[in-house]
Amino acid sequence: FRGDATLLAPAPQMLETLTGVPTVATLPMWWQHGLPEEDGIFDDRSVSAGVVTKTVAVIAYPHLSNLDEFQSLKNVPGLRLQWVRSPSQLAGLDVNDWIILPGSKATSSDMAWLRHQGLDAAITQHAARGGAVLGICGGLQMLGEALIDTHGIDGNAPGLGLLPLVTVFAQDKTVRHTQTRFASDWVGSTDGAQAGHRVGAQTNPWVSLAGVSVSGYEIHHGQTRQHVAMAAAGDVARVVLPDDLGWCNAAGNVMGVYLHGLFEDPSVLHALFGASVPTLDTVFDGLADYIAQHFEPGVLAKLIATSFPDST
Repeated sequence: FRGDATLLAPAPQMLETLTGVPTVATLPMWWQHGLPEEDGIFDDRSVSAGVVTKTVAVIAYPHLSNLDEFQSLKNVPGLRLQWVRSPSQLAGLDVNDWIILPGSKATSSDMAWLRHQGLDAAITQHAARGGAVLGICGGLQMLGEALIDTHGIDGNAPGLGLLPLVTVFAQDKTVRHTQTRFASDWVGSTDGAQAGHRVGAQTNPWVSLAGVSVSGYEIHHGQTRQHVAMAAAGDVARVVLPDDLGWCNAAGNVMGVYLHGLFEDPSVLHALFGASVPTLDTVFDGLADYIAQHFEPGVLAKLIATSFPDST
């Protein structure tokens, strides 16, 4: 409720008289509580604390999925989260800003939408300037050369060609929790994070992830591999996660992973941004404390005792 809760009287007591159901609390409106939206984009507003130093532009195609995994980015100091549906929204991006291609419920269809909007050119131009591009699950598949569907699951389509990979859709879907570790020698040379990680004048945006342990989940029909002909010609994607879970280009600024939940992992957030932001568990704890603060003292114990008289 927004405003003075006493203005509701005598409605709560009238409701209890009419229904026998007590009103146990009136919760004040709490903005930016930290819970993600269930399955839609609630707003496009930046909620960054302080001066914005980096924009993370997430492509909001029609069938995007798992968007709740970006909720934590709203709480990173100095970071602006932007949902993008047109090339004009990418026009002002700096080379230090990121573009993310999230998961998709219909990868080939969303790939066609990207092209229709002209976003494919805007994304490849950002990558060509050395800007960071990250694809997650369906977004990873879009970064490759081609999507091949022989089972009628998702559809065939050419990819963006930013990674020398090919995705083939399998009949069976991979669904599992995964714990893994980023490779320590993929940041641009076998010397690891200390050398070879320059992209033009910019540092490899993912260099701080080298060797970091991460947990998340997979949910995908697509199986992605190196493009055989391109690999034979010397164009080989660098492996960033084992077991065909992630790759980056030779320059190091374009990365694709199958692992959802990267930005829900505290170790990843700290490595990328040097920040500790609330996890979903701490958000739930905060909400529980908030509710308890506004309940009438002893009301929960009284309700339990009334409903379960034999409880202790």
